[in-house]
Amino acid sequence: MSAELAFSAEDLARTRFAVSPMWEVGPSLRLLGSGAAHPVHRPWIEQVRPRIVAAGLDRGRLAELIPPSGYVPDFLNPTPPGPAPTLAAELAEIVAAPVAAVRRDLDRLRHERGRLGPRSEALYADPRARLARVAEEIEAYWELALAPYWARIRAVLDADVFHRARQVAEHGAGRVLNELHPSVSWHDDALRLARRERALSRRTAGVGLLLIPSVFTGPDPFTRVTPPEPPQLAYPARGIGALWTPRPITGSAALAAVLGRSRTLLLTELHTPASTTELAHRTGLSPAGVSQQLTALRDAGLVTAHRAGRTVLYARTSVAESLLTTTSR
Repeated sequence: MSAELAFSAEDLARTRFAVSPMWEVGPSLRLLGSGAAHPVHRPWIEQVRPRIVAAGLDRGRLAELIPPSGYVPDFLNPTPPGPAPTLAAELAEIVAAPVAAVRRDLDRLRHERGRLGPRSEALYADPRARLARVAEEIEAYWELALAPYWARIRAVLDADVFHRARQVAEHGAGRVLNELHPSVSWHDDALRLARRERALSRRTAGVGLLLIPSVFTGPDPFTRVTPPEPPQLAYPARGIGALWTPRPITGSAALAAVLGRSRTLLLTELHTPASTTELAHRTGLSPAGVSQQLTALRDAGLVTAHRAGRTVLYARTSVAESLLTTTSR
């Protein structure tokens, strides 16, 4: 099946890009829940899946709302008001979702899945009381699965938006829309989605179009259509193939002269998020020494800390990534 969305001059004028944390939450949890191996995301899956299982998030409220395939309730992907909303801002929108909209989405989920899980039934009965619990579980999932990797993910998403914005400036919006994905094409003032199963028209969609790059969406784009809001099209971002490939470190010697050998060593070892115990084992430093150095690095904005059960995972920030990959002169 396919669907076609017509564009007026106003629709083109209101077409924009956004980076959305929730468009990473849903597809990434779906990937984990599918149990399938993934040629690109395998390193991430191997690190994250044990944490999610240990926390019980593979069988909680969010797992009921985001099945391994099929429809995901639209209220979980609120329309980003700007180019890069925070997770907190999106969670606030989810908690404030209209009761009628939540129940409408759950009715569709029930229809497509045959039934709702017990936690989803409780949400249907009292959305106002239960949405906050959904938001809390999303936040717990984010801390375990995405926050430690967000600097790397965000760099890919920002690079995609920058590339396509430059394409708009050099070649026009039509070319950008025509090159988003093999299943998406632009012709005669209309956007054609070759693999969309439900009909789509301007009578059933809002004005404009919101384009959202995602590292976990795929292999096909996802859509969200809830008028009068603009339709959302989440598509696989460029550069995903190299997302988890270790990056060459070229500036560590120069950096060590400024930060010291131990702190630079810890930064180089954080090519994947790790705990104090793991870093002590890898580097030969004492756990107390690692903890002290990580505190200094966190205060300097070079690492972030994320609780994973009884442990804390440390991850490099985008600033640290830039420092480590800058060639010493």
